[in-house]
Amino acid sequence: MLFDLDGTIIDSIALILSSYRHTLTAHGFAQVADADWMRGVGTPLRVQLKPWARSPEHLAELALTYREHNLAHHDQMITAYPGVVELVRQIQGRGLATGVVTSKNREGTRRGLALVGLDETFDVLVCADDVVQPKPHPEPVLKAVAQLGADPATTLFVGDSIHDLHSGRAAGVLTGAVLWGPFTRAELESAEPDYWFSDVAEMGRLVAGGE
Repeated sequence: MLFDLDGTIIDSIALILSSYRHTLTAHGFAQVADADWMRGVGTPLRVQLKPWARSPEHLAELALTYREHNLAHHDQMITAYPGVVELVRQIQGRGLATGVVTSKNREGTRRGLALVGLDETFDVLVCADDVVQPKPHPEPVLKAVAQLGADPATTLFVGDSIHDLHSGRAAGVLTGAVLWGPFTRAELESAEPDYWFSDVAEMGRLVAGGE
């Protein structure tokens, strides 16, 4: 079973938006609507910031500003979604291999997982700096499946964004849309996930074989 991170395991949306706003202000750009940032949630930082970059070096500067602000406020603004930590442990207790497939870099991923008590818990982590083609490309999910030695037909990838679902679908795994994150069912329906999870308990029942 594979999980996205932001918006699925940890509630980091307010921090993400704050970090983007800070980055534009620090570099003298006009602000954009939060909805514009939200459309890119689930894709890597470099993809989100590229429209403002004048060069690769400038893109690196923008990303550094973002990360410095993000890390400075990280521990005060990040929480686990209620019940998710317990659910992950329940899944692992049933003998299922688990992984995180995220568009966040490895440093930020490990810090977020450690904050909510899930460091060193997952069998594999596939982060933005581990792939050439990020989500919605299938490469991140395919890499996690390969590292686990799993069968795509019996692997479920759950995430909160359209990019997660497209990546999973293209990789040939089962997909699950979580609705406790920032996106609504209407925003995700076009990806046609195999499962919908309105809350953590619903996912738990599936894992337990109750549905």
